[in-house]
Amino acid sequence: MTTVAVSLVAFVVLVVAVVVFVSWRDRNRLSSNEDSTAVRQATIDQHRHEAERHLASSMAASHHMPTST
Repeated sequence: MTTVAVSLVAFVVLVVAVVVFVSWRDRNRLSSNEDSTAVRQATIDQHRHEAERHLASSMAASHHMPTST
């Protein structure tokens, strides 16, 4: 009976170790790809926003007519 109990405990520990390892590996692999894509997209969006803001401010400055007093 003790042999069966020890074998069962060893099997459960092995299954838990495999599940933890596989989930850890998948989480590291997926998060690194998603993080780099998100960072790249955020950088692209930030540069586009800055370019649009710069263009809008230069257009506003070129259309500004000083008033004569």
